[in-house]
Amino acid sequence: MTMKLKVKIAGPKVHDVGYRVFLLKNAMNLALPGLSTYNWEENGQQEVIVLVEGDETRIAPFLQAIEKNKPELAEVSKVTYEKYDGDIGRTTEVAMLCSFVQLDKAIPLLLDMRDDMKEMKGDIKAVRMTGIETLNEIKAVRTSTDAIPQVLEEIKGLREDIQPGYASNFRQVQADVRAIKERLGMQ
Repeated sequence: MTMKLKVKIAGPKVHDVGYRVFLLKNAMNLALPGLSTYNWEENGQQEVIVLVEGDETRIAPFLQAIEKNKPELAEVSKVTYEKYDGDIGRTTEVAMLCSFVQLDKAIPLLLDMRDDMKEMKGDIKAVRMTGIETLNEIKAVRTSTDAIPQVLEEIKGLREDIQPGYASNFRQVQADVRAIKERLGMQ
């Protein structure tokens, strides 16, 4: 037998937590043909109103599911339901509406992400340029250190050029020191 119910899910946080998508998923899993959902506020309390239509054998597990489970971020105080005689939309219509609502929420986030990605690309380019500059500096240091062996060879060559003159000068200085010591009588 087909029945219609109006369900109220009330609590401090039942809006903007994915409740309508949660309800739609449960209704579709049970093949309920009629479902309408909307957010409402009554006496300062958030509510999600659910109009549901279908076979009693499918509505019973739907009610059990929404009494026992909820979206992760939801805070529910109570779930009540009563018979309903008005029109109820098709579950497929709620599915389309939920898709549009979710897209409407996602588009600004996606645009922000795109802008963040553009900034990151700029930062990455700057880091790359810094890296390239650092590599160029390392190459310059390498090039200058590659010349060190050549400079050392030049110094050795100069030292060898100086040593013969230094040795003869050193011998002369030693001979002069000996001569001075002899004159002074210091041996």
